[in-house]
Amino acid sequence: MNPVKALENHGQAVWLDFLARGFVAKGDLKKLIDTDGVKGVTSNPSIFEKAIGSSDEYDGAIGSALKKADRPIADLFEHLAVEDIQHAADVLRPVYDEFKGNDGFVSLEVSPYLAMDTRGTVAEAERLWKDVHRKNLMVKVPATPEGLPAIEELTGKGLNINITLLFSQKVYIDVAKAYIAGLERLVADGGDPSHIASVASFFVSRIDTAVDKQLDEKIARANDPQEKERLAALKGKVAIANAKLAYQEYKQLFSGAGWEKLAAKGAKPQRLLWASTGTKNKDYSDVLYVEELIGPNTVNTVPPATLDAFRDHGKLRDSLEENIDEARHVLAELERSGISLDAITEELVRDGVKLFADAADKLYGAVAYKRATVLGSAIGSQKMALSPGLEKAVEKRTEEWRAAASVRRLWHKDKSVWTDDDENRWLGWLDSPAKADIADYEDYARRVKGQNFSDAVVLGMGGSSLGPEVLAGTFPKKAGFPRLHVLDSTDPAQVRAMEQKVDLARTVFIVSSKSGGTTEPNVMKDYFFAQVSKAIGAEKAGHRFIAITDPGSSLEKVAKKQGFARIFHGEPTIGGRYSVLSPFGLVPAATAGIDVKSLIQHTLAMVRSCGADVPPHENPGVRLGLAMGLAGVEGRDKVTIFSSSKIADFGAWAEQLIAESTGKDGKGLIPIEGETLGEVSAYGNDRFFIDLRTEGEDDAAHDAKLNALEQAGHPVVRIVLKSVEHIGQEFYRFEMATAVAGAILGINPFNQPDVEAAKVKTRELTAAFEKTGSLPKEEPVVSTDEADLYTDAANAGELRKAGADGTLESWLKAHFSRVHADDYVALLAYIERNAKHIDALQGARVAVRDRRHVATCAEFGPRFLHSTGQAYKGGPDSGVFLQITADEREDLAVPGQKASFGVIKAAQARGDFDVLTERGRRALRVHLKGDLSSGLKTLDEAIRRALN
Repeated sequence: MNPVKALENHGQAVWLDFLARGFVAKGDLKKLIDTDGVKGVTSNPSIFEKAIGSSDEYDGAIGSALKKADRPIADLFEHLAVEDIQHAADVLRPVYDEFKGNDGFVSLEVSPYLAMDTRGTVAEAERLWKDVHRKNLMVKVPATPEGLPAIEELTGKGLNINITLLFSQKVYIDVAKAYIAGLERLVADGGDPSHIASVASFFVSRIDTAVDKQLDEKIARANDPQEKERLAALKGKVAIANAKLAYQEYKQLFSGAGWEKLAAKGAKPQRLLWASTGTKNKDYSDVLYVEELIGPNTVNTVPPATLDAFRDHGKLRDSLEENIDEARHVLAELERSGISLDAITEELVRDGVKLFADAADKLYGAVAYKRATVLGSAIGSQKMALSPGLEKAVEKRTEEWRAAASVRRLWHKDKSVWTDDDENRWLGWLDSPAKADIADYEDYARRVKGQNFSDAVVLGMGGSSLGPEVLAGTFPKKAGFPRLHVLDSTDPAQVRAMEQKVDLARTVFIVSSKSGGTTEPNVMKDYFFAQVSKAIGAEKAGHRFIAITDPGSSLEKVAKKQGFARIFHGEPTIGGRYSVLSPFGLVPAATAGIDVKSLIQHTLAMVRSCGADVPPHENPGVRLGLAMGLAGVEGRDKVTIFSSSKIADFGAWAEQLIAESTGKDGKGLIPIEGETLGEVSAYGNDRFFIDLRTEGEDDAAHDAKLNALEQAGHPVVRIVLKSVEHIGQEFYRFEMATAVAGAILGINPFNQPDVEAAKVKTRELTAAFEKTGSLPKEEPVVSTDEADLYTDAANAGELRKAGADGTLESWLKAHFSRVHADDYVALLAYIERNAKHIDALQGARVAVRDRRHVATCAEFGPRFLHSTGQAYKGGPDSGVFLQITADEREDLAVPGQKASFGVIKAAQARGDFDVLTERGRRALRVHLKGDLSSGLKTLDEAIRRALN
């Protein structure tokens, strides 16, 4: 007779430790049931990983599932697993019926990531039980300390439980007691225990592997031949002895009056299931852990190879209760040898959890890869070309992040991923797209459309303005909706230009301020509220204003007082620069008629790609962040961003995100945005290039230069969006990448400790103006016909030593002489930001780059104070700063206060400069006199002469 099938004559059921879709579909499982008497199937992450990751067997099912709807990686895997379990359970259902619910089970494991989480285990087990919806399902729960109460609770709720990762007799007793306690709870609640079955999966071969290793070490150290012989005699014996004694405990636990009372109500004993029965030591029989553990009312779950081997040459005998005293002697001898079986089994549980988690990582990585393949360009592609050294560093850290479960910890808001400060309080951006109230945005958009507004103006700074600016510049004007504008300046000319651009009587203003106390949006609101009041009447003015602010802010109070049409609340756990996919970005989007539902749906595809269940190897946001952070650590800290014409404004948003998040504590990444792509010779070895474009935006000359940079050894990341409608994916990718880069740099990416310093200085200066009617007097270090130059004594001394005398050119020449390799030069212009002035700064910055071979920044104040200003003050001391101010041609009053827009801007410029010099930065301020256009031309010429 077939030895495998004959095991049932000895009271032992054989289960198969294997599952795959084709194996069931092609009838192979049914064949084993018929020929070998197989009575059950067990699965685990390792089995599924091999089935899904090592073949194309599941590709069709994955494609079909994704055609219906995209879903997170864990959900996608679970969809596949549930189908497999259901199919296998259906094949085994006749066995279940024949043996009256004692056999015919299929086991599905809760996520190994939940091994130390009782509540998570219970919730997932109940969900799997409901989703599989088969009486002959067993849910696998690990025998960890946190798993024990879950076993009792789940049994009490009527679930069949397979307890896995069980190595110790002591823990087995606890497991059996938890099962019995669960049955008692079930009965007490009026349940029927006859429908419940359970197995305790007692692992075998892994114990011998661990014990034999320690025995070999002791044998090698022993000098006495008899001692060597005694130790050698224990090899290959401990696992079977341990299992035999566990079976003796089983007989005690499931006997006596207490158990008989439950049995009378139909309760079944929890059978011992011998797991890990494939022989790992080639010196031992390949059927050792089957032949030596045959006994009544037990299960042996075997891998296919062991099943084949036992069918071929297995020998049958009732071995489980043989030589029980010898089993006790073996364990006593092991203890006498100084080897702790308790310590080994505890370590094996930890290792088992880790091995299953590692397998789950590989499994989810395989599913993530197949999902990305199916979705194709629906998810923006990302290709990284890194130097061999950087590539190696990224691969090493990627594996470290995987092993440390860092992605899951990040999603679980574990602040130890960063600096253990307050990072856990600022992670609301992780799920803000999923929480977006689409119906409310759509209703709001319909109301806006009904008002026939011509224009919408966002009044905000930093995160409140730069995200909407990307949306305004990326999406074309929608018919029936207002054209979206952004104002983020206190420059009088810029404020006036916005006023002239729009029809005040037909414009809606969006006042956007997280705290509600930011100076710029408040004075901009005051100005335009007064102007709208003049245009349509004070009683109607409030109806043209929308507020976006955190609950309870001062702006909310003002908005209520002034009768704003709507107040949208921000999420307090999202910092401004991470807020574009929250109301701070979505309200302006809805106002402009942008399809918020589509924007969010596309974004959620990237959220899933960057999810907690996606290992770092397949996680685009994490991979980019690791590369950025590690490049920064290696000295390539100038993250140079090129954005194609359709998404040209994206770089300015990313610039703020990266600079304000990472530039602190003397560390950081310096984003370089808007710098034209040059020849290889223009760059030093401090660059990390990121190129973004949409499909179809091909530029052969641009690509040739990028390829040349890559060939020269510079890291180049290429990101391609399917369309502008997918821009939300890039917002999310870069938010995740920046958070990860912060962890690599060892900083808190969610605070901005140096931004407040400039605000304090500004408040001091404006307070002085309110008292005296003028800003405190300042003396230039030199005054020429074209300009006055300012700096502190330390900078002035250094510049004079470098040759600065009475001319603008000499001071600039001395200033640029302080620029060294791996520095960057920042031009900080407190003037109107318009196309003409942008071109002027661009010309100067490119001249500096090409002559000095350093990175350059061209910024407009006060806008950059809420963006790159943090990195300039708190980041690495590698910046050389040239601040540019100018005479105000025509100032503009702010209603209700003495300080005008021009005064506020001047105070901001001076406050910013004072903080730079107090931090020891290399800084020079040039104040242009007279006509600004002439002054900028003069400055450009002086810069070029100074560089020569």
